[in-house]
Amino acid sequence: MGLALHRSDNRVLQYGRNTAPLPPTRGTYLLRILFVADIYARPGRRAAAECIPRLIQERDVDFCIANGENAAGGFGMTDNIIRKLHAYGVDVVTSGNHVWNRPEFVRHIGQHDRVLRPLNYPEGAPGKGSVIAEDRSGRQVGVINLQGRTFMPDIDCPFQRGRAEVERLCQETPIVFVDFHAEATAEKIALGFHLDGLASAVVGTHTHVQTADERILPAGTAFLTDAGMTGVRDSVIGTRADVAVGRFLNQVPARFKPADGIPWFSGAVVDIDEHSGRASAIERLHIPVESGGADAGDED
Repeated sequence: MGLALHRSDNRVLQYGRNTAPLPPTRGTYLLRILFVADIYARPGRRAAAECIPRLIQERDVDFCIANGENAAGGFGMTDNIIRKLHAYGVDVVTSGNHVWNRPEFVRHIGQHDRVLRPLNYPEGAPGKGSVIAEDRSGRQVGVINLQGRTFMPDIDCPFQRGRAEVERLCQETPIVFVDFHAEATAEKIALGFHLDGLASAVVGTHTHVQTADERILPAGTAFLTDAGMTGVRDSVIGTRADVAVGRFLNQVPARFKPADGIPWFSGAVVDIDEHSGRASAIERLHIPVESGGADAGDED
């Protein structure tokens, strides 16, 4: 597992087998957040079921956030899957553009107080884009879900809406975590700098391809362009390679099908000072899951 763990705490580190993960125990005033990258279909849920409870225990995690927009067959979420994610230890479930794929879930998304859709959808969209929830010690953690606009729907500005919401939440807690669901790396990096010193962490999702640029920005915000995907790595961003390749070859629309195989758990661990809200370290996770984990349900 040593080859799959990477950290950044503003020091030069030797990546690879000599890279030390964040220590399982830490200072009294640090709050540790586990972020789970886009959970894709049943294999991703298997990885989540296996890794989330273990990492919470082994790494002394205080709060867990997971992007679940692809958890149901690669498209959307269901009430049952949300219940299972919470049972694994997820405190807040974020999402993105695929949150709307299952109308039966969208109809009552507002009934889930710890499930977010992107904040910057226009007024009137169901659900909510931010929440403040308590960690395992009763400390308040703000979570914001934003969606980019480059190569994606032209919704409200994530920079303006995001900054205003971070400033609002900071009136109640110094700890604010942002999941930025966006396509373009430049847009994600720009938002990181836009919120540097305000948000505790800005972590990107959506592409399902993990980037290797985890760092602490100059004013103290932990940043990662994309956390990757919790799902089958030998796939085309979670789908069967043969189906995806065929679509590129003949340009005929085809329904994507989730790939089978060994899932990988991807995400990040962030350490944050509970008083200042500044991050002290971020560690990128990319872990193969051989055992298959607990029951992930009958849904795809």
